Amino acid sequence: MKILCVGRNYVEHAKELNNPVPEAPMLFMKPATALLNQGKPFFYPDFSTDIHYELEIVLRICANGKHIDTEFAPKYYDQIALGIDFTARDIQSRLKEKGHPWEIAKAFDHSAVVSLFIPLPASHTEGLRFELRKNGEVVQSGSTSDMIFSFDDLITYSSRFFKLQQGDYFFTGTPAGVGPIKVGDVLEGYLQGEMLLHCEVK
Repeated sequence: MKILCVGRNYVEHAKELNNPVPEAPMLFMKPATALLNQGKPFFYPDFSTDIHYELEIVLRICANGKHIDTEFAPKYYDQIALGIDFTARDIQSRLKEKGHPWEIAKAFDHSAVVSLFIPLPASHTEGLRFELRKNGEVVQSGSTSDMIFSFDDLITYSSRFFKLQQGDYFFTGTPAGVGPIKVGDVLEGYLQGEMLLHCEVK
C-alpha cells in the first residue's frame, strides 16, 4: 500500500506559498507508516516547531492499473475520504532553499491523517465542497471544481510512472488557507457539510 500525493493542485494555494503554478501534476509519496487512521490523535513531533495542516480529498484506488487512459480513469477509484497532509513547514523551507528533496518534511510517521471512506458521490463531477475547522473556526474551504488537475487527470498522469494498486490512497491537493497547529488544537474536516474527520493534536 502506498500513499500518492500531489502538490500545488489549487491555484490560490500555490500563490499563498509563493510557488509557481505547475504545468503538470507535482507528485510525491508517503510511506505506509505515515498513515494515521480516523480518530487517533496526532502527536506533535519533536523535530519541528512549525507543523501545518493541509486538508485534502483522498481517493481509494480500487483496481490495479498502469498507463491508464483518461476515459478509463474513473474505473480505478470508487471511494473518497478526507485527509490531512501534515507538513513540517520549517524543515520543508530549509530543504527547498538548498534544492534538496523534502520527504522528511512531508512523509514522516503519522503525517497522513485519513477519515473513514465513503462511496464516491454521484455529484463529484460537478465539484465537492470541503472545509477544515480548527477549534470550531473554518480555516480552509475549497471545491474540487477549482482543482488544476482533476481526479481523472491525476490517475492518468501518475499511472505513467507508478503502477496503481488496489488499496492505494491518493491525496489530491489542498486549497488555500493552510496554517500552523499547536498542541491542544482540534481539527475537523467536513465534506458537503457532513463531518468526516476528527483529529486532536497532542
